[in-house]
Amino acid sequence: MHALAAADEPPNPWFSLQFARENTSAIMTALQEHVLLTVVAVLLACLVAFPLAVLAARRPRLAGPVLGISGVIYTIPSLALFAILAPFTGASKTTVLIGLVLYALLVLVRNTLVGLRAVPDEVRDAARGMGYGPRQMLWRVEVPVALPTIMVGVRVATVSTVALVTVGVIVGYGGLGQLLLAGFQNNFYRAEIMTATVLTVALALFLDLLLLLITRWLTPWTRRSAS
Repeated sequence: MHALAAADEPPNPWFSLQFARENTSAIMTALQEHVLLTVVAVLLACLVAFPLAVLAARRPRLAGPVLGISGVIYTIPSLALFAILAPFTGASKTTVLIGLVLYALLVLVRNTLVGLRAVPDEVRDAARGMGYGPRQMLWRVEVPVALPTIMVGVRVATVSTVALVTVGVIVGYGGLGQLLLAGFQNNFYRAEIMTATVLTVALALFLDLLLLLITRWLTPWTRRSAS
């Protein structure tokens, strides 16, 4: 990404409205890419993590390996992981998405598993007495009871993914990370760096609040029990 136009202001300010006005198009493009990468990565991670957590809940002996492998992946430095993936998937969005999905797995699998394990045995027994099979048990009993815990994992995974997207700049797809890198390359231009930082934090807070509201909408019984 080419260095954006620097604002004609006192030397290297941290905040510059003129910079934001002159580079609105580039900033919005970076923000849109950041949002897209985050949302797609979290959705894909949920699709992978949920069956893994259900499998671990159904077969406790698999819980250790599933959590262990996802935990080992989580400890790999992000720069190293993207560098490992790049020779196979190229400098593409696919590389970034695979890395983001792998990092989100630990939180999502762990929280989903904890939520499923926390379903009271008497609730399961009552469902069996009503003739529920394994599939009905999962979707009509276990998932609704575990949903608050699952959504906490989704919120944590989303916020961490927002931060990790910026690292994707090493393969050319880092959303707001593009602005951060350009700011460092442009003689450490502070307004560019601060704009990217503020937008990244604001995006994380917005998505976290949005998921909190979605959780409250999906689990109205938790509000009633709290009152």
